[in-house]
Amino acid sequence: MFSAHHFHIPVMGLGFTVDSPIKVAKYGISSVVSIMDDQLLEDMRRRYSRELTIPYIAINEKEADCRAKRIEAYLDLLHYIIQRQMRELNGQDFGLDKEINQYFDLLPMDHPAAKLYLKMKNAAGFEKLDLQEELRKFLVPGRTDVNIMTKVDKTNYAKSGESLGREYSDALSALRGFAKSKLEGGLVFSAGMNPSLYSYLEEFDAFFPDKAGVIRKPVILKVSDYRSALIQGKFLAKKGIWVSEFRIESGLNCGGHAFATDGLLAGPILDAFKENRKELGLTLHQMCQEALIQKGRNVLPEGIQNKVTYQGGIGNAEENRFLMDYYQLDGTGWGSPFLLVPEATSVDEDTLQRILKAKKIGFLPESCLTPGDSFQ
Repeated sequence: MFSAHHFHIPVMGLGFTVDSPIKVAKYGISSVVSIMDDQLLEDMRRRYSRELTIPYIAINEKEADCRAKRIEAYLDLLHYIIQRQMRELNGQDFGLDKEINQYFDLLPMDHPAAKLYLKMKNAAGFEKLDLQEELRKFLVPGRTDVNIMTKVDKTNYAKSGESLGREYSDALSALRGFAKSKLEGGLVFSAGMNPSLYSYLEEFDAFFPDKAGVIRKPVILKVSDYRSALIQGKFLAKKGIWVSEFRIESGLNCGGHAFATDGLLAGPILDAFKENRKELGLTLHQMCQEALIQKGRNVLPEGIQNKVTYQGGIGNAEENRFLMDYYQLDGTGWGSPFLLVPEATSVDEDTLQRILKAKKIGFLPESCLTPGDSFQ
């Protein structure tokens, strides 16, 4: 899917970005929603339905497959709200309304619509009106991706104490809810490989190419190094699942993990992708094509490439530009800075004040820690 920007807002916690698409997608900005807490999603669906006067029917936790149904319903609501926002945006007047102008004001300068927008502002008469109509063709919402932490996958049980079966586990239920929803965003897997979850992708057509070679719900892997990308990519390719994007985040930079890896810096990790990217793409493409042919499915387009992006620890635009240029990235993810932007994330006042008061500190030697303390 086309994206207006080179950056996205990564998933942050269970709730900080849970409604970010409603806030930023109308400006062409992509973001990621965690779908791990179905009760939170149900609460958010009730809130926004009432706020926007949208019919709401509660999904009770006693209903069969309620977790998947709640996730599907919330994602359908996001899809509906964003589509409605874009219709409203497309009908706005450049001379009177703020949001349609803000969409173009926020575009990067290398975007084809940025220069056209400046030209329109300096034009007059029929030329100005013609340019405005041309600009409306560039109004594309930011993509809404969803995140599943692969290792958060507990087995669920009926009241009788009997297991509901593997497909009703937390992660597989979340995948099913996303697969059945109207939302056509990416599925971001994080926290390592889950063979059962990855195999479950084969049950849904949305993760395979259609006749035009388009994958409606592309798979995105969040990885900490090249080796992880290669192993997981091959596992999925053998099933005919194409990894559309590798989102790299060093264990040192991920705000949610404390040294989950060997503590490698981002530079060497990105170098490995830069040096091996072409080989990685060719290997996965060949394996995936062979699997798709064996399954009798539509094949991938020739020349398709895995996107490679990086997120975590980016401090300013200059650093971002360096990463994009030197490591030849397709995009970046900006997380923590957006916690200070209420127009983009949902952060409670207490947490927001703690972030504002936070200061830079060094790490204490392990010998200085008392039982129960951690580096996080």
